[in-house]
Amino acid sequence: MEMATYRTVVALLFCVVVLFQGCESDVKCRNDSGAEVDWYILYKLPNVKDGGLSYLYMDESTDEWRLSTEKIGSRFGALANTLKPLLDFYNRKTEGFGYMLYNDQPPKQSRNQRRHRNAPSSFGHSKGVVMLDRQTGVWLSHSTPRFPTYRSKVFWPESGNSNAQIFMCVTYSYNEFREIGLQLKYIHAYSYDSDIPTTFHDELRCVAQRSCYPKKKPWFREKTLTSLNGRQFHSFAKYRRFGDDLYSGLIVNSLNQDLYVKSWGKMRRPLPSNCSIPHHVYNVEEVQLLNMQPFSDTVDHSKWCVTPGGNWTCIADMNREKSQMDRCGGAICTNDVTVGEAFYALMTNHEPCEHEHTVQHREL
Repeated sequence: MEMATYRTVVALLFCVVVLFQGCESDVKCRNDSGAEVDWYILYKLPNVKDGGLSYLYMDESTDEWRLSTEKIGSRFGALANTLKPLLDFYNRKTEGFGYMLYNDQPPKQSRNQRRHRNAPSSFGHSKGVVMLDRQTGVWLSHSTPRFPTYRSKVFWPESGNSNAQIFMCVTYSYNEFREIGLQLKYIHAYSYDSDIPTTFHDELRCVAQRSCYPKKKPWFREKTLTSLNGRQFHSFAKYRRFGDDLYSGLIVNSLNQDLYVKSWGKMRRPLPSNCSIPHHVYNVEEVQLLNMQPFSDTVDHSKWCVTPGGNWTCIADMNREKSQMDRCGGAICTNDVTVGEAFYALMTNHEPCEHEHTVQHREL
């Protein structure tokens, strides 16, 4: 056997034995064309004049929001392309692949289930998808109840049509999922479906089995995560015993800048904009995506925040609401100014503080 041929055979055998699925990992964030991307953010429009199932898309190559030609539940859109390894796994289990789906408002798991059963309040107010193999994985954080549907190729729930929603996907190397597992431990994510190989990170397996949560202080955790292409993302996670608002009690203190927070506008006991702290936290009440009709927070279920000028942007789990001060949750933040400027430009109206002028005058 010639040396070149011998080396080729050895390389192929190595891929088969070590990786099972080949040398190239399929578990990565993917755009509407199916191409690999390091990260992306989707902003689904509400079901108003210009919306429904349409969504805006942004990644490191776009430099701005772009209206996708696909619909959010399309078999050819970014979500479907990203979820493909999971959807394929439903049909045929493959070695060396693992996943965890978590949602405080999980989908029905059988036709016989008469109604949706939300997670107990001791679990995190959080939603997301974790998929990984021995090389890479994705952490897809989002705001959509019942997503993705339970073990179905039709992954988009019809209940998600009405309101605006947000998604953030980041591709990480396999080793980073130990830290992601620890973040999800503090978030106390409510796993409703999972299959994590026994040889994968114990931190992730423990969360998938709903058996891990913090037992001692501090009741929050911050961690910088590095994407596959070397981009840094800052993850915030708070356990319920932290006892404060995610934004005014944790994020704003770390970023040391004012914060504009977009959360759900139909809360029972919303927290007002807060100017009683060194860096203020304002509630965003209305946004406008591209040149479309502005819409209010009452039809926008997304959760995100941005600093003035866009130095930092966070895609988050939680709303600014009194009861959620005692819930677990988190946020994933980027200091990509291009992303921040894109989010900052969306805001058309925010709630001023009741005594804002008085507070500012006293500071002077």
